[in-house]
Amino acid sequence: MKSLLKVMKKKNSGIPEDTLSVFEGIIKKYEALGGPSLGPECDAEFTAAMRKLLSKEQRYLIYGQYGACMGTGYDKGRAAFAQAHAEMPFAERFKLFTETQGKNAALNSDGTITVIFGCSHGYYKSVRDGKTKTLPENIESYFEGCAGGRLHEYEKTLGVKLKIKSVDISALYDNMLAPVTFVFEPA
Repeated sequence: MKSLLKVMKKKNSGIPEDTLSVFEGIIKKYEALGGPSLGPECDAEFTAAMRKLLSKEQRYLIYGQYGACMGTGYDKGRAAFAQAHAEMPFAERFKLFTETQGKNAALNSDGTITVIFGCSHGYYKSVRDGKTKTLPENIESYFEGCAGGRLHEYEKTLGVKLKIKSVDISALYDNMLAPVTFVFEPA
């Protein structure tokens, strides 16, 4: 949560000081209680405040700058792919990336990228293991963070600047293991 707060404090986030103080207060509260500012209770309160106090566009901007699973040790490979294929037309580079990396994504005629996402850890692992039996309250925020991580992956690998356009978790209401859909657009 401290890292999200750091991103929120950047001038381009457009978040007013009085709103920032709410998020600072949440972190201080959990630190004063001796608990980690990254624990599930702090996370739940922090993301609930984000949903209440920030617009969708502000959340997308923040998660785009700091999404879940951003680097996870793969950035060298992503940069190598980008460099090795920099001269390739974007549509061909995108196709090569999705085919060789097993990505379920499409380059749309309007220049947006649609990504169908379901991972083997985090939320999905918890559902498969039976630890999560109903959709968590902060599920949309969780996947907004995941969208930020995927955004980072596609930017680094494809050598482009993108932003989150939409996060659709509606499939989860019918099947808790269904993949979700992210749409990215050129920044």
